[in-house]
Amino acid sequence: MVRVETIDDTTFKVTVEAETTTTHTVTVRPEYYEQLTGGRVPAARLVERSFDFLLERESNRTILSTFDLSVIQRYFPEYERTIGGMLE
Repeated sequence: MVRVETIDDTTFKVTVEAETTTTHTVTVRPEYYEQLTGGRVPAARLVERSFDFLLERESNRTILSTFDLSVIQRYFPEYERTIGGMLE
């Protein structure tokens, strides 16, 4: 289970409950949010679906504890192509 809490306009606390519960702090720059969503969904939803994307590829224990959302693209080049479809 993925739970996203808004800390401020650009920062989110994400708790992933699995075999081991982990907590992550994620930032989302406004321009990156616009690029990925066109403003169609709340930023918290983008973060939640981004964690779904990550959890399909790795364990919650291996996800960085603090990162900017744009970092995902460096590790998974298909992220930006895939996330749009996951938001619909």
